[in-house]
Amino acid sequence: MIRWIKVVVFLLCLVPFGILAYGFFGPHPTDITTWGLGLAPNPVERLEHGTGDWTLRFLLITLAITPIRKLLHAPSLIRFRRMFGLFAFFYACLHFTTYLTVDKFFNVHEIFLDVFKRKYITVGFLAFVLLIPLALTSTAGWIRRLGGKRWQAIHRLIYISAIAGVIHYLWLVKADILEPVEYGIVLAGLLAYRAYYWLRPTVRATVPPSRAKVAVE
Repeated sequence: MIRWIKVVVFLLCLVPFGILAYGFFGPHPTDITTWGLGLAPNPVERLEHGTGDWTLRFLLITLAITPIRKLLHAPSLIRFRRMFGLFAFFYACLHFTTYLTVDKFFNVHEIFLDVFKRKYITVGFLAFVLLIPLALTSTAGWIRRLGGKRWQAIHRLIYISAIAGVIHYLWLVKADILEPVEYGIVLAGLLAYRAYYWLRPTVRATVPPSRAKVAVE
């Protein structure tokens, strides 16, 4: 049953890619806009922004799996976390590839200037680079090779990558900051949840013995 659910989820994760690809290679974007897909007149800009949006969304979905499975008492949800994480990397690769090809046309000099002079490009590039080791070590084989603790330490880079991704979006838009702020609020909530559970043993350890039972309850 889980295998078939995974297939359905996998196909659903590809839907945004299909919409973005159709908007870029299909009819003129102004025609598509009337069909409710919300594609901007500039197909390159829309492809860049769309792939960037979906990178952030899948990063947040990946980070949301742990709190959701605990709150809903649904441990089987953990089986989908790697898939969502890899789709975040997939859309990040599309985002970066779009920038390299149809935006900059492999102009290495201009790309280097962007990375070192435009801070939103710098932090966005950092977010992408940090996802690479996560994707490469996402298999069970790598967990065995690295060991659980080392593997977990590496995969905590996803927090830095997500923060850098939100900052990248915030610095990019400059004026219309509503959407990146919304992403930032969701991310802050997910990080606060993790911080609470990381600090909880410390908090319990500082509770006086007479109040320990009440604190646990």
